[in-house]
Amino acid sequence: MARKGDDGRAATDAPVESRYVLPNVVAMTDDTQLSPTRRLGLTVAVMTATMMQVLDTTIANVAMPHMQAQLSATLEQVAWVLTSYILASAVATPLTGWIEDRIGRRALFTICVGGFTISSALCGAAPTLSFMVAARVAQGLFGALLMPLSQAVVIDIYPPEKRAQAIGVWSMTTMIGPIMGPILGGWLTDALNWRWVFYINVPLGIPCTIGLWLFLPAGKARTRSFDMAGYAMLAIAIAALQLLLDRGTQKDWFDSNEIVIEAGLAIAAAWMFIVHTMTARAPLIPRALFADRNFMISAGLTLIVFGVSYSSQALIAPMLQQLLHYDTAQAGTLMAPRGIGVLVAIIIAGRVINRVDTRLIMAAGLACMIVAQFMMSGFDIVMDRGPIVAAGFIHGLGNGLVIMPLTMTVFITLPPKLVTDAAAMIGLIRNLAGSISIAIGGAFAARSLQVAHSEIGEHVTQQTMPMLDPQLTEPLGRAGGMAAAMVDAEVNRQALMIAYINDFRLMMWVAVIVLPLLFLFRPGKSPSGAPPVVME
Repeated sequence: MARKGDDGRAATDAPVESRYVLPNVVAMTDDTQLSPTRRLGLTVAVMTATMMQVLDTTIANVAMPHMQAQLSATLEQVAWVLTSYILASAVATPLTGWIEDRIGRRALFTICVGGFTISSALCGAAPTLSFMVAARVAQGLFGALLMPLSQAVVIDIYPPEKRAQAIGVWSMTTMIGPIMGPILGGWLTDALNWRWVFYINVPLGIPCTIGLWLFLPAGKARTRSFDMAGYAMLAIAIAALQLLLDRGTQKDWFDSNEIVIEAGLAIAAAWMFIVHTMTARAPLIPRALFADRNFMISAGLTLIVFGVSYSSQALIAPMLQQLLHYDTAQAGTLMAPRGIGVLVAIIIAGRVINRVDTRLIMAAGLACMIVAQFMMSGFDIVMDRGPIVAAGFIHGLGNGLVIMPLTMTVFITLPPKLVTDAAAMIGLIRNLAGSISIAIGGAFAARSLQVAHSEIGEHVTQQTMPMLDPQLTEPLGRAGGMAAAMVDAEVNRQALMIAYINDFRLMMWVAVIVLPLLFLFRPGKSPSGAPPVVME
């Protein structure tokens, strides 16, 4: 059935190859007039910057025990190496659009990559924990702006007919990076030492900085007032929420006064920011973003889809190592099929996105994620590698089929001036998705562990297991105590497996519930005048 456009013409009059066109978001004419060589060099530089940033969200995790020992820190103290990076990144991300307007995109992008490279080297050379945390804060501040800037540049430098493929490559980088982080981090730590998980950015960052300065068009700075009050409220809300999510497990959640205070600050500051944004003359986040239905639905789906993806990924690695006794390298290898699935899906999506309703592609991706989570809810302690590989590949396939079209849909009805702000907001939402989902998954798993341990323990009695009878174990002395300890360890092991399964099942139902949201997307007419998406 033909769909009428805003100008009254049938949308099906457009050629097939132009049925999905992103807005003409280029701020300067010469961005899409780059020579093929210059565009290729810029693309490589942008993708390198993106890969550096996404790798650093996970690459340091596996090196934490080594850092703790060498920096003479407690477990809670060394956790600030991760917390400081996440916190700084979340607080700085909303500033991307304003800073770009003030100093220009080339200057900002080059400064951020250079600063990220230098701060990475300082992290690797850190002699003390305090020095390390300060360097990680700097790394997070510079790195926060890399993803929204790279996304905006990729959209700007390619003509409409090539943007789907460019966004596909960018999406593949952002999805594979977090998967490869633990693998690369484990290898570097074992082969060299933990400092190389940071030093690895130096040989990448130096040519990347030079390439951005040489290939990226200079652009023009624009006058834009800074909403200090709005930023202060948003920064407080984000910082309090991140601290709550990151430290909640350590502090036993709302039994701790610290967590209660952080929750109160997050709610109060968020409410004040919303009121301020709705009433201020020039708010930090343009109100037009919140008036765009596609952007708001895309933001909600980004929060949920990335939440399911990050939570699943965060659970799989410790499950493989703690319960199935794979070492770091083996666990990383078993997680690799997820990255292969992402790559395959993005290739498929890039080929069919001009011919198929985008909502159907994303629905197929969510269906794959649901199937993968269902398969993971059937994992057991004695399984072989087959189910892990199959579920990982299908989950990666689902991620790729959802993320690439979703990334494009975010910008499809937005005017050019809002693209960088939108990219910054989506970047912030992705960071929050990881923190929120991992915190919820961890809390739910802890609760499931307690319940499962109690239920299994009810069936471990002297009648069902005579070896626990004190009359039998006491004469055996130490051997009898070891037998009881082995039984308790097995109960804990089985209960932990049940907790993981319950988490996988919970994420499956979350994906099922959000599936109908896909069909709330509306077709929009891009500023270039072409019908951007087929949605009969």
